[in-house]
Amino acid sequence: MMRQLPARWNALVVLLALATMLGCQGLSSSNKSSPPPPNNPKPGELTVAPTSVSFGIVDVGNNQSKPATMTNSGGSSLTVSKVTSTGAGFTVSGMSLPLTLASGQSQGFTVIFTPASAGAVTGNLAIANTGSTPTVNVALSGGSLTAGAVTPSSSSLNFGSILVGNKQTLTETLNNTGGSALTVTQVTPTGTGFAVSGLTLPLNLPAGEGQSFSVTFTPQSAGTVSGNLAIANTGATSMVNVPLTGGGQTAGALTPSPASLNFGSVEVGSNQALTETLTNSGGSSVTVTQVNPTGTGYSVSGLSLPLTLTSGQSQGFSVTFTPSSAGNSSGNLAITSNASNASLNVPLSGNGLAPGSLAPSPSSLSFGSVQVGNNQQLSETLTNSGGVNVNISQASVGGTGFTMSGLNPPLVLTPGEHYTFTVTFTPPSPGSDSGSVSIVSNASNPNLSIPLSGTGTPVPEGTLAVSPTTLNFGNVVVGTNSQLTGTLTASSESVTVSSDILNGSAYALSGISFPVTIPAGQHVQFTITFTPAGTGTASGSVSFTSNAANSPTVETFTGVGTPPPQHSVNLSWTASTSQNISGYNIYRGIKSGGPYSKINPVLNASTVYTDTTVADGQTYYYVATAVNSSNEESAYSNQTTAVIPPP
Repeated sequence: MMRQLPARWNALVVLLALATMLGCQGLSSSNKSSPPPPNNPKPGELTVAPTSVSFGIVDVGNNQSKPATMTNSGGSSLTVSKVTSTGAGFTVSGMSLPLTLASGQSQGFTVIFTPASAGAVTGNLAIANTGSTPTVNVALSGGSLTAGAVTPSSSSLNFGSILVGNKQTLTETLNNTGGSALTVTQVTPTGTGFAVSGLTLPLNLPAGEGQSFSVTFTPQSAGTVSGNLAIANTGATSMVNVPLTGGGQTAGALTPSPASLNFGSVEVGSNQALTETLTNSGGSSVTVTQVNPTGTGYSVSGLSLPLTLTSGQSQGFSVTFTPSSAGNSSGNLAITSNASNASLNVPLSGNGLAPGSLAPSPSSLSFGSVQVGNNQQLSETLTNSGGVNVNISQASVGGTGFTMSGLNPPLVLTPGEHYTFTVTFTPPSPGSDSGSVSIVSNASNPNLSIPLSGTGTPVPEGTLAVSPTTLNFGNVVVGTNSQLTGTLTASSESVTVSSDILNGSAYALSGISFPVTIPAGQHVQFTITFTPAGTGTASGSVSFTSNAANSPTVETFTGVGTPPPQHSVNLSWTASTSQNISGYNIYRGIKSGGPYSKINPVLNASTVYTDTTVADGQTYYYVATAVNSSNEESAYSNQTTAVIPPP
């Protein structure tokens, strides 16, 4: 399409046309001979330099400019009306159409090549003009490549969880996936603990080539870390980013619970199990490879090795103490792992207790000779000589004439505790008898047998008499005593008195030792002492065991405890002749001449005083002083003496 010319150019064209027309008319109407032809100028001619433009290789997305010049090399002006470019990516700039060029005049312009895709491109520049060559063509050519492009082999790098203080290295490769070379100018890591190595910058990467390097993560503390690898380059994308992630973990650490195991006291032959728990209190997994107990009697169960514990995970197991002997036992639980505390020790302690054991004392009971119809009692003591309690579940006595009292199972004896009971022999007939006390318990000697023996003797013909049969002590002051004598007499045959049984806490027997043999017709004396502990009647008796036909022989007692007499000392003195006497103080001592102690709690206003705090059988020494209204006290008076009768 032709462009609209400016008004001034239209006028010029019209004038030229009219001149031409007038000339033609004149020539055609004139009958005169033709004049010689005028001297017409050479027409305009458009030339372009260069006649062809080659842009070489231009990256896709970039552009390349080439200058060109059009010149009117003819003899008259010409007008350039249109410039048409063909071929993808070719354009023209730098001129305004229509353009009139006078003869010899030139006009520069620019040809631009902006490739949209890779490959060779040819084109043409057609310049329409009014010169002798209406269309002047300029050949165009060029080629294009895609721009260089940085493509990381890994679009992101995840280092996982790394122990604090350790490091993890990953390989990254920068590939130029574009069509032309590029230059990597900077590779900058951000984020705590990330670093780059193995890369020399600036780095030139031809198309299709790559370069590998190392990215290292060294966590400084526990927790997740995010970062970035910023790759600056001259390619199509000037900044390429590779996200970085990693986690820091604290080292695994084993924590035992409890920190030590104390099994206390365990009976030898028994066992005690306690639970121990291992917890991974660190940030990474821990593998336990060995758990070895040391020390006598210790063992471990309920644990399968190797054992891996993740962070925060726990595992319980049993430790058992089985003492083989009495006494303290110490040991250790040695735990080996790959934790930060690779060698962990849990102290072990326990005490082995000897089994309970019953020890009889005496080991056998011999009652000797006991008259038929009489009895003999002996004490037996059981002691737990072991280290644990003994439970007595059964106790029985066997054998003719033997009985037992004071032992009533079930009964528990603690270590070292003893228990006393009584075995009585009452022979029903003359002759030797034997038996045993059988005790069943959980002691190490669970079936204990204590042998018993005794001999029943026939009743003798002799008799034993006591005189008097009753002792009457009458009134005896409490705190004092009274003694009376008794007599034992044998008749017909000699009599052996083996023992006595005294009843009544206020009475005591003396003057006779057992056993004592009294020949027929003879006698022995003894003394009974009555010491009343309180007022009132007190009764008692003594029973003499012998081989006499009438054994036991009994004497009874009676007595009355009376209160001791109450004594006091009445004191009087002559009034002081001094003025302003307020009263008197009374002093008492137990030695003649003092020292004395004041006995009146307040000043005595009169010249008499009664001392009611005297003791029987004691001698006292008294003095007095006078005290005036100024609280001045006189010297001691003459001393007087008071003797208190004994009770």
